[in-house]
Parts: sequence; structure tokens; C-alpha cells
Amino acid sequence: MRKIKNPWSKKEGYDCFGCSPDNPIGLHMEFFEDGDEVVSFWRPQEHYQGWVDTLHGGIISALIDETAGWVVFRKLQTAGMTSRLSVSFKKPVMTTDPQLILRAHIVESKRNFITIHVTLENAQSQLCAEGDVTYYAMNEDKTREMGFTTCDLEGEELLAF
Repeated sequence: MRKIKNPWSKKEGYDCFGCSPDNPIGLHMEFFEDGDEVVSFWRPQEHYQGWVDTLHGGIISALIDETAGWVVFRKLQTAGMTSRLSVSFKKPVMTTDPQLILRAHIVESKRNFITIHVTLENAQSQLCAEGDVTYYAMNEDKTREMGFTTCDLEGEELLAF
């Protein structure tokens, strides 16, 4: 498993709610490549709750959507945008949980439309939510216009979690 470099980190105006490390109210997600999957380890915080100690469903949806986007960046080496997001909530996600694990992989590709399946597990490896996200993968000209050039990996391989 290796960390994925953020392809937007030097882009002027970049302030993504999901992955910008500098967004003061953002999720500050980071991503790793593990074979065919993109993985994120995320620590919930109480100010993202919907009910006492329970993570808001919109935040769960944002985590799933952002993870799917990074599959497009890394696996297809292009930018894209969500065209459909379907989330199934299986079990409450607690803001007191020390870590959540999101895993995503491509399940289908038809022309520029990519379907990605994402799972969200709590620290006890229980499936709490899963989603299917359809992404529109942009063509090379539009991708370059947006400032995307490549989505590479950092340094050495990390131990599997």
C-alpha cells in the first residue's frame, strides 16, 4: 500500500471540502493505493455529527463520493465529476470511533462513465455504509484545462492495515 500524491496541491484556488489539507472546515482526507483499490483512513470528529455521537449522513455521503473521485484520479489518470451517487446506510457510524476505513474500486466502465463501489467500515471492521458512484471521466483536453496532469504515488510501500 502506497500513499497517493494529491494532484491538486499546487493548484491556485484549490480548497476541496474532501481532500484539501488547508480547508479549515474540510475532511482532510488522504488516500492510498492497495492493488486495485483506493483506500482512505479517516478519523471522525464530533463537529461532523447529525445526532449525538453519530456521524451525519451527508458527511458519510461526502466521504464515499470523495473516495470514488480519487479512484478516477489515480486509476484512470484523469479528472471527472459525479453524475450519480447512491448510498446505503447499514449501521450508525459513531463520531467516537477512532478510525473509519473506506475502500473503493471500479466495477464498470462504459465510454466516459465509470461506476465505482465504495465501502465504509468502522474500526471493528463492520460495514456501516456502501455506495455506488457513477463518475463522468473528462477527456484529456478538459482535464488539462482544469490543471490535472498526473496522480502519482509517494515514496515507499507501507505496511497493510
